[in-house]
Amino acid sequence: MPVTFQHHTFANGLTIVCERDDQALSAAAGFFVRTGARDEATPIMGVSHFLEHMMFKGTEDLTAEELNRRFDTLGARNNAYTSNEMTCFYAHVLAERLPEAVELLGRMLRPALREKDFDTEKGVILEEIAMYMDNPFWQLYEEVIDRHYAPHPLSHRVLGTKDSIGALRADQMRAYFEDRYSADNTVLALAGRVDFDGVCAQVERLCAWWPRTGATRDPSIPRSGAGEFTMRSERVNRGYLLGVWSGPPYGDDRRYAASLLGQVLGAPDNSRLHWALIEPGIAEEAQASYDPHDGVGQFLVYASGEPSRLDAIWQAVRTQLDGLRASLAQEDLDRLLPKAVTGATVAGELPSDRMHRLGRQFTYLRRHSTLEEELERLSRVTLDDVRAVCEAFPPTPSTLGRLIPA
Repeated sequence: MPVTFQHHTFANGLTIVCERDDQALSAAAGFFVRTGARDEATPIMGVSHFLEHMMFKGTEDLTAEELNRRFDTLGARNNAYTSNEMTCFYAHVLAERLPEAVELLGRMLRPALREKDFDTEKGVILEEIAMYMDNPFWQLYEEVIDRHYAPHPLSHRVLGTKDSIGALRADQMRAYFEDRYSADNTVLALAGRVDFDGVCAQVERLCAWWPRTGATRDPSIPRSGAGEFTMRSERVNRGYLLGVWSGPPYGDDRRYAASLLGQVLGAPDNSRLHWALIEPGIAEEAQASYDPHDGVGQFLVYASGEPSRLDAIWQAVRTQLDGLRASLAQEDLDRLLPKAVTGATVAGELPSDRMHRLGRQFTYLRRHSTLEEELERLSRVTLDDVRAVCEAFPPTPSTLGRLIPA
């Protein structure tokens, strides 16, 4: 029996979408809230991620320990994540345990937000920020993105900063929660063997009282680009560089060609950067990627190596960027397309992956396309399509950061 798409929107605006597969043995559920770092006021930067942590601290009638124990009893693979543009809470379970998983997820999305838990978790967040600052890539990445998009909120750091988290108050978090975690700003995505009508009835009971707030997002497109800069740190002994330039946004069908272009340039192996920098031993790391966002997309190029060779590394990267369009050949697509189609197909066999694809898609676009339709669009990408993306979004970093030893 083929996968069947079903959806329903409740009176309060909460939307439930499902890719039902009656032959699956498991099922996955995820609540996707359309809120992230770009939706925060700068003084409370990091509140979305902090709030994600607080969801696991329990509700008014369910302790954190009981919440964790119940997920364990279900045998659930559950977790959460926060990005610039959404926060997701999910679980993958055997099909017969799905109603219990939905119940737990729905209840945890109305947390107690106790002051004591807030104070304790603030220390955890500050330690997490410090840990990421010990990672040279993330230290450079966050600075590059900050400068590239500032003052637009896409420049915000998902974890926030020591200053913003240190100054954050519990009442500010509660106000943010009440505005952003509304029914009409949330999508519940399901996949696998699902009794859709049964889950709809359950969610009606569980979430009908959630308010509608009309939460919106700043739709403006940021003016991007901050030129070149250099950071120095006593905590690094290698040289790092990271560049970013514009690409197609998530809702642009050119994202399929852009994804392939990013792989041609900088996939971890058998890419332009790999053969030009890694194989000859010029650099220790060299990769590129494409990342679409709401209203805007970006390409990234990253490399690292001996600090004294960083100029030579950048020159080698720049040579590949300058010659990228002219070097594109049909054999690139012949090599990459089968891998991309296979990867997407294999992922589509898992209800958890289907659920995440469906949830992200509906949160961004408010529309559904099947895995088969996605694969068909990917397979239709031509060499001219990839070249057209390269022309529309020239691979010349408009922001380039270097991190070198002090």
